[in-house]
Formats: sequence, structure tokens, C-alpha cells
Amino acid sequence: MKYRLLLGWLLLSLSWLARAEDPPKIFDVHVHIWEGEKSVKEYLAQLAAAGQDVTRFGGIHMAVLGKVAETRAKNDELIALSKTYPKMLPIASVHPYEGEAAFAELQRLAGLGVRAIKLHPHTQQFDAADPRVLAICKRAGELGLVVLMDNANILPGDNQKLFNLALQASKTHFVFTHLGALEFRFWNILPLARTAEGLMEDNIHFDISATVVLVADSPLEEEFVWTLRNVGIDNLLLGSDFPQLSLKKSVDALNRLGLTAEETRKIRWDNAERLLLKEGPKPLR
Repeated sequence: MKYRLLLGWLLLSLSWLARAEDPPKIFDVHVHIWEGEKSVKEYLAQLAAAGQDVTRFGGIHMAVLGKVAETRAKNDELIALSKTYPKMLPIASVHPYEGEAAFAELQRLAGLGVRAIKLHPHTQQFDAADPRVLAICKRAGELGLVVLMDNANILPGDNQKLFNLALQASKTHFVFTHLGALEFRFWNILPLARTAEGLMEDNIHFDISATVVLVADSPLEEEFVWTLRNVGIDNLLLGSDFPQLSLKKSVDALNRLGLTAEETRKIRWDNAERLLLKEGPKPLR
């Protein structure tokens, strides 16, 4: 009896040790799948070569104006790839200027279980302040789709237009990618904006892809960390922006910011899991 108890405690201890040594969960929400399965294989090969684990990743497609059939086919390709590669979450796309075709595609995607779409004012050549963009974003929110939108400040007024868009499409959850890049300072307006009763919902989130790599170990690092805490650690997600940058670089940069273990865990996995997987976007008033 004594030996069986000892063996039991030993097995329990070994089990705990194995769990303690498991790699941390990581969700890379920003992986461009420009060339279908070839891109997925290249991404996974890059991870393997760097010794970098990933738990889930968002595979992104961006629609081209005037190519409705191609957009649908590309979205279907992403969905099919996510079944072949279960770690991949398909992040589909429409073009806001396609009118009824874009609305129909949103409806179809939601029916197929897609959880998010990607819009990019610069690459897709649209104005984020255009009423057609607002209409698409509102409909996405009604369908339970999260909208990822580029926020690298490539175009003038990027931050301001996206902030206004999120205020107007208040029932839609947005993930603004790159956290404004080197104009991240703007987003420190959020703590003040939240004090204005009835102004905004908790629908603005950010990925820190690319910007975190640039800012870590720079003279801006301290201000960047201050910004992360001002916009809210619970609103931040990790991304690589593959193939331009690697997940390894993003993870290493995040680890150098001096955040707490809890803050790092939330950015690395918890927030993306809550928003895109476990619960999906929470309903907004």
C-alpha cells in the first residue's frame, strides 16, 4: 500500500512537471496567405527552422476590387486550408466597394463559420471614411464577424478615421493591426474617451505586429509599454505579419518589453482565444 501511494505521488509529480514544461500558448493573428497552401507550408517551415511554437494562427486573404468570383474562391480556399491545417483560423475578406456582392459574401462567410475578415485601406485602395466601409463594418458586426483593419498609418488620417469608424460601428469588434505603427501615441486618447458617457463601446482591439519588433529596445519602448497599458492589455493581440516578419521576432520582442507574466500571456494567447475562438466577439449594446 505504501509503495502504491509513493508511486502515485511520483506519477502525479511527473505529470505536473510535464505540464509545467509545455510551451506557452501563442496565437499569431496576422499571417498573410498570399499563395494558398504554399504560404501555409512556408510559414510552418519558418516556425520549425526557428524552433518557434504556435498554437493557432490567423490566415489572411484580402479581396481585390472587381474580382468578386476570385474573392469568393480565395475565401473558400482559406476555409478548406483551415480543415487541412487545424491550427489555422481563416480570416476572409470582401471589398467594401463591391456593394451587394460584398454583403452577400459576408452573409455566406458567417454561415460557413468564419469568425473574422480583413480590410486594408491601402492595399485594397479604399477610404476608411467612406460610407460604404461603415455599412460593411456594421453588417459584419451584426453577423458576429470581427473586422481586422490595417492601422500602420500608411495613409494620412489613419488613426482618426479608424477611431471614428469604431465609434459609428459601435456593435462591431475591430482589431486595428500594428497599433498605429509609429503613430501609436494617438491611441492614448482611449482612456479619456472611455470617460465620456455613451461615447463608445469596448469594441477597439489591436494587434501589435511589426510595431513591437521596431520599438523593443528602442528609445520609444517605455512610451510604447505605457500605451499598451493605456489602451488596455485585455485589448491586445500578437501577430507576426508573415511573410514580412517572423513570429519568432514578434515573440522575442514582446518578451523584451518587461511586461508581467500575466500581461504577456494575455497578449500572446488569452485575448485572441476569447475574441476569436472560445466565446467569439461578445455582443455590444
